[in-house]
Amino acid sequence: MFNIDRRLIRNFDWITFSVIIAISFIGILTIFSATRQPGDAPQATFYIKQVVWLLISICALIVIVSFDYIWLARIAPVLYITGVLLLFFVLISGRTGMGAQRWIGIGFFSFQPSEFFKLIFIIMLAGYYSLRRELLNTFALLRVFLIVVLVPFVLLFKQPDLGTAVVILLLFISISLAHGLQKKLLITLLIIGMVSLPFIGNILWTGLKDYQKNRIIAFIDPQADPSGIGYHINQSKIAIGSGEFAGKGFLKGTQGPFRFLPEKHTDFIFAVFAEERGFMGSLLLLFLYFVLILRGLDTARKAKDEFGRFLALGITFMFSIYFFVNVGMTLGIMPVVGIPLPFMSYGGTALLSNFISAGVLINVRTRRFSLFY
Repeated sequence: MFNIDRRLIRNFDWITFSVIIAISFIGILTIFSATRQPGDAPQATFYIKQVVWLLISICALIVIVSFDYIWLARIAPVLYITGVLLLFFVLISGRTGMGAQRWIGIGFFSFQPSEFFKLIFIIMLAGYYSLRRELLNTFALLRVFLIVVLVPFVLLFKQPDLGTAVVILLLFISISLAHGLQKKLLITLLIIGMVSLPFIGNILWTGLKDYQKNRIIAFIDPQADPSGIGYHINQSKIAIGSGEFAGKGFLKGTQGPFRFLPEKHTDFIFAVFAEERGFMGSLLLLFLYFVLILRGLDTARKAKDEFGRFLALGITFMFSIYFFVNVGMTLGIMPVVGIPLPFMSYGGTALLSNFISAGVLINVRTRRFSLFY
């Protein structure tokens, strides 16, 4: 199973690795700044924990790269069943925090199974689609949805973890389109989607909690209640706008430390960064993410097999969705759905799962040559 040799080191994807390390260090510095108290020392808990999780995550990435990713296809059903069972367990006896039941506690340690389930979901879809050469017909697509997508989507929606539920649905659509749909099926789905959108929206709306409904209302009209439901978005816009061209400078931002901006070190960390680094710093950060996304797409193009191609595409789609939605919600052009910025937002489980996903992506590129068969 494990096979480390000089060819792995020589063909290692240092560009992807360097990019995620750079973003992670930027994240730690921003967490340091966002959680400091004016006139006092920063709250060591947050940024020191993130440093520890970064070291653990790098070790996990090295382990993931050390074995051939083809093993993931062989254990995909086991991983998927385990992931679904963990989501069931969370719903039954998980730990509740910030209005959602998403964590499993093991002594002093707790983690979010949904963070790891995204990668498991991609592995499962990649394994299935790699064995199917022909374009998907209606029955095949419906079968995949019912067997692979429906149960975790409902479980995530009930936690509630609307962000992750939407992500796995978008991943299903994206990877299915990448595999290829019959033209007749694609047209039919578009028509059904447009006709049924109001009915589905009404069903989903009734299932949302009040704070989730308020987030959607705030997205549509941030000024409806600027000091209440629109507060997050308005404060985020103020932070980003106040950074202007060059930014206020490191440790000179005010929105985070003075607690004007909620969730400053998690969901809205980009706003804190933009306030301190300005337009130019934000461009540099966006460039790093675009390099990561383009590198992932290139990895998919050069993968040695279909399983590797779908793995790379799925992971790249996941990073892209998280990046565009998170930055979009800080700018007020996307609703606030609690999606963190990959490799940058505070959170040990999220950082670890992102590094494991990046490890799989690097694994696919590293073993793209036939000599690794």
